[in-house]
This record gives sequence, structure tokens and C-alpha cells, in this order.
Amino acid sequence: MRPNDHRPAATNPSLLTLALKRLFDFVVSGLAVVALLPLFLVVAAAVKFDSPGPVFFRQSRVGRGGHLFRIFKFRTMVDGASRTGTALTVQDDPRVTRLGAFLRARKIDELPQLFNVFVGSMSFVGPRPEVPEYMEFYSREQRAIILSMRPGITDYAAVLFRDENKMLDCESDPVNVYRYRIMPIKFALYDRYSREIGLLTDLRLIFGTVALLISSKNLGWVEIDRDLLTAVLPDAVGCQETEGESLEQVR
Repeated sequence: MRPNDHRPAATNPSLLTLALKRLFDFVVSGLAVVALLPLFLVVAAAVKFDSPGPVFFRQSRVGRGGHLFRIFKFRTMVDGASRTGTALTVQDDPRVTRLGAFLRARKIDELPQLFNVFVGSMSFVGPRPEVPEYMEFYSREQRAIILSMRPGITDYAAVLFRDENKMLDCESDPVNVYRYRIMPIKFALYDRYSREIGLLTDLRLIFGTVALLISSKNLGWVEIDRDLLTAVLPDAVGCQETEGESLEQVR
């Protein structure tokens, strides 16, 4: 991915909007890291005890402007898993460790991304950062919009596809399903966010994501499911949704 292989999004947020968004990311992520430090230490020790290998999983992802950065997560797979399979993870992936399955189910493995937010390579809210090989699946025009924003921990697509691994587990060719069925829906939601960037939008998505993690149900006032779940149809994602169960994204 070339840094200049993009153009500005059609709707550009004001400098004040971007400054407030960055200030919020910097302050809140810093406070969160300090507050969650005891949990970080406990999880780090558990990961080290559970299986051989490093505590953190680090991987190159495509950030704002096409620049590569290292994303941090607690390791949830066996050491060297990236060399024995695709970048996609299905529900019963044998590379996932026992502790890793627990951390993934509760999104605890994502917490180290607070460091990415603090240093500015990510934001709390923005398109989920792709690995370079999957970013190339988007068209030049689509990349222009996606790469005009800092990637985020959560966004509309992350909320909608929060059970992505289960959907991919239903398919014999998960890469094909992800590329041709899921990625187009994700881009439509990334495009929507690019036109709605703002602190209030971010707060709505952050609180909505937290509510989902706690109760597995969307709060009506967050207005996420109301206009997004209609986008996820069985023939659009290649997998039947279990009755009463929402979709989640865990990549």
C-alpha cells in the first residue's frame, strides 16, 4: 500500500472536529491504560502461563493515508499461527488457545489497542484496520475513503459484524465470503461513518459497543441496530443467524 494511494473523502470533517476527536482519544485512552493496568498484568501473566510464546500479538495493518503500523492485541493463538493459516479466524479455529477463546469472547484481547489509540495510530472509532493483503481487495475509490480516516477499535461495521467468526465458520471458503459478501457491506458502513465523523457519533458508538459487550443487546437510544441490521441478510453474509442472536466482529 502506497501512502499517497488515496484521495480525500467526499465529506471532510472540520479541523475542530478532528482536533476534538484526537483530544478525546488521547485523554481517555491514557486514563483507561492507567485504570486497567492491573487487568493488563493479570491477563499478560495468564497468556504466558497458558501457552508458549509472546504475550502480545503484533501485526502490520494499514492506517490513515495508507501508512503501515503495528496493531497490538493479547495473543490468543498458538505462537506462529500466522504462518499456518489465513488472516481470517473462524469460530472453531484450532489455532486459538483455551485462554484465547475466553479472551476473544469477551473482547479482552483487544484492550492493548488502547496503546495504539494513545499514540495516534488508531482512534476509538473508525474503520477496523485491515491487513495489507485484504486492503487491496477494495477499489482505489473505496481505499480513498477508508484511508482518509484513522482506523478504530469500533465502528458501525464492528458492531454489526461482531460475530463474524461464526458466520465465516459456516463457509467452505471463508476468504471468498469475506471478500465478496462481507467487505462490500463493511465499506458501505465505513462510507457512512466518513460522513458522520464527530464526537457525538463516536460517543454513541462507544457506548453502544460497551452495552453490547455487557448485555449482548443494543440499546434503542444508541440507534445502531435500528438502521443497520436490515443490511445483514442470510444471503448477504452466507450464513444463517441464530434466532435471537446478534452478529459480532472479532477480527
